This record gives sequence, structure tokens and C-alpha cells, in this order.
Amino acid sequence: MDFLSHLFAPFKDYVFMRRALVACIGIALSSAPLGVILIQRRMSLMGEALSHGILPGIAIAYLIVGMWLPGLSIGGILAGLTIAYLSNMAARKTVLNEDASFSSFYIIALAIGVLILSIKGGNMNLLHLLFGNVLAVDSDALIFISGISTVSLILLFLLYRPLIYDCFDPLFMKSLGLKSSLYNTIFLALVVCNLVAACQALGTLMALGMMMVPAVTARLLCKRLFPMIIVSTLLAIFSSYVGLLLSYYLNWPSGPTIILVAGILYGFSLVKVFLKRH
Repeated sequence: MDFLSHLFAPFKDYVFMRRALVACIGIALSSAPLGVILIQRRMSLMGEALSHGILPGIAIAYLIVGMWLPGLSIGGILAGLTIAYLSNMAARKTVLNEDASFSSFYIIALAIGVLILSIKGGNMNLLHLLFGNVLAVDSDALIFISGISTVSLILLFLLYRPLIYDCFDPLFMKSLGLKSSLYNTIFLALVVCNLVAACQALGTLMALGMMMVPAVTARLLCKRLFPMIIVSTLLAIFSSYVGLLLSYYLNWPSGPTIILVAGILYGFSLVKVFLKRH
């Protein structure tokens, strides 16, 4: 009984723990399915580029409006979409491969963001924006995260089939008269918005972890797409819950602890696959 009380007591006794858990669940519900689709579309590197690409926008917005959430969110979204557009254009118009183009742009964007925050924002604000503080999520951030998650899930439900067609059979999608570029743009916009939402709690460096690590783990455990989405979402929620508990009792930073738990689950899945094949 005492063990069970330790599992639930932090969330029962402290409002900030409940808010952190709700924020992480909201992030997990929409980010994990997006991560699965990113993997299926072979766009994992693009997710990494976008997660770092939002930092300059957030940094510039911080200099203008301070820690005002709507301003930071708009800055991050605009920067992420700009990086996506410039990277795609460079890949189309030059001899660069897509992975080379995206890796160059996200490193440059990360450097610009860190430089701006280091010079003008101070080390504490730099650490806050890079690594986040999920335990400091307030009502405004919670509403923003919930809104992004809800809109993302609705759009994913409506666009699920076209996105899957584009993954596995682009010619069939073209025969249906569906524009791949339109759905690709909407999908990238959803990825950027979810990364910005996750950034409010986990920081720009940890935001991608909630999107990709559970998705990669689910890819090892499942063969079909829909079960993969369900499993990745459940893994993300479980990692959030266990990570918050560990961070509370061990006094560890919450964001990295959550991603570390997700990483341990990924390690177990690798071992399972290895043992199954040998």
C-alpha cells in the first residue's frame, strides 16, 4: 500500500505535478503519432532540423516580448516553417541531398538561437529554452499545449489516409487527384506546431525526444501502422509518468528524465528484437 501511495502521492499533493503530467500527456497524444508518420515517410532528420530550427524564432521573440507565451509560440512556428521551406528549396534547386540540406540548416539555426540567447538573454534563460522546465508549466502553457494537441489529432484523423498513401503509394495518391505537396505542407506545419508546444515544457533540445523515441520503439515492436501509433502514444505517456516520478523523488531535471525513460524502453525493445533474431 505504501508503494502505491508513492506512485500517486506527488500528483495528488502538488498542483505543479498534475499540470506537468497533463502537459506531457497532451504532448504525447499528438507528438507520438506524428513521430510514427515521420519515420514512415523517412523524414526523421527533418524532425530534428525543425526542432532546432524553431530556436532562433523563439530567441528573437524573447528579445521582443520577453516570456510572453503567444509571442514565443508565433516566433517558433514562423522560424520552423522558414527552415523547412529553405531546406526543401536548397534540396530541390542544388545538387545537395535532402539530408545534407536539412543538417546544415538546423545546425546554423541552432547556433544562431544559442548565440542570441547567450548574448542578450543570459544563461538561465538559455537553459530554460533549451531544456525546458515541465514542472513550471502554467495555465496558459497548458491551454496552448491542449489546443495544439486537439487540433493536431483532428487534422491527423482527417488527413490520415492521404498521408499514408503518400508514404507507401505516391502514384496511387496522384491517380486520385490528391496533391502531395499540400498534404506535406500541412503535415510539416503540424510537426512544427507540436515541437513548439513541446518546447514550452521540455525545451527545444528535448522536444523531439517525445516525438521520435517512442515512435522508433513502437516501430521495433509493431508491424502494422495503426498499432504502431497506439503503442508509441502509450509509451510516450508511460515515459512521462515514470519520468516525472523519478525526477520528483531523485531531484533530477524532469525533461531529460522523461526522455531517458523513453530511451530505456527503446533499449529494451532493441534487446528483445536482438534475442528474437538470435
